Amino acid sequence: MEINLNELLRKYKSHPYEDHEITVPHTGVVRLNVKEGQEVNGPSGQWKHKPGTLLFILEREGNPKRITSRFTGTVAGLRTELDGRFVEAGEPIMLVRHRLSKDEIIDRILKEVLHIFSAPQRARYFFTPEVAAAMEKHQTKAFNVKDGDELVIMSLMKRDTLLPYSGPEGVLYKVYFKHGDLIDQGDPLLGICAPDRLPFVEKVIQRIRNEWDD
Repeated sequence: MEINLNELLRKYKSHPYEDHEITVPHTGVVRLNVKEGQEVNGPSGQWKHKPGTLLFILEREGNPKRITSRFTGTVAGLRTELDGRFVEAGEPIMLVRHRLSKDEIIDRILKEVLHIFSAPQRARYFFTPEVAAAMEKHQTKAFNVKDGDELVIMSLMKRDTLLPYSGPEGVLYKVYFKHGDLIDQGDPLLGICAPDRLPFVEKVIQRIRNEWDD
């Protein structure tokens, strides 16, 4: 698959944002707590235990529910006409527009370029001893991978299962989890780069680091 680097960069330069639509989780009366253009924050703290900015309160049968932001960004498309009104579940109420950092843009471009090996189930994932040793020596990008290689251990319901890699042969370029992390189904685990694409990937990263404003 041919990828046009200039087109990729142009796409992200024209819209370096990620828009998160905020909808009403259940029926009730909406009481807005933010304004258009306001900066909001997502959860914080070491374990993300501190809730984000209060976006609105949803009241049903006298029971108020605080809806806080799961993202950091700017409020956009705020539907002020819904303030104080009864709304149905799933009604869009605003966007939280997150400006992508340089590293986040690199990460998104890499996901278009690399072959992504994803988690088949929600579980805890661990590296096999061989991969763990390579990680400790910071030699991940020299670690060659082929279809059927056992790179990851999936731990589910106290049972450990070796998870064979499925995909094209290449270099283990990026790891998306830490040893022992709980990963949701479908989330990326590994990014594999075809050997002939490595110069392209390095060029992408270098150009963004040189040309992109933080």
